[in-house]
Amino acid sequence: MEIRNYRDLEVWQKSMDLVVKCYQVTKKFPKSEIYGLTSQLQRAAISIPANIAEGRERQYTKEFLQHLSIAYGSLAELETHLLIAERLSYIDKDQIKQLLEKTAEIGRMINGLRRSLERNP
Repeated sequence: MEIRNYRDLEVWQKSMDLVVKCYQVTKKFPKSEIYGLTSQLQRAAISIPANIAEGRERQYTKEFLQHLSIAYGSLAELETHLLIAERLSYIDKDQIKQLLEKTAEIGRMINGLRRSLERNP
């Protein structure tokens, strides 16, 4: 399949799905967390596909790689927020397992894309 723009990237598509899942999960967080953990978790999730998109549409491969690095950092931030939410009992064991499986998959995809770009700029 030809990659015409960022929407064609599977890693972007899966990251968008993860954003939706994160918003669904945070709907059940206590209202007292709206400006705290809820906001931080949602912002970290949004940052992943946003940086993939921005990097892909940049002119140079080096810029794309930089944005993929930022997306990967946001992924780690998201995982941390999810683990905090689990410790606070805002997320149950099944939800955290599913979400961490998705973050692990996206992490592998980002790393694979980075390796591919480094080999074939």
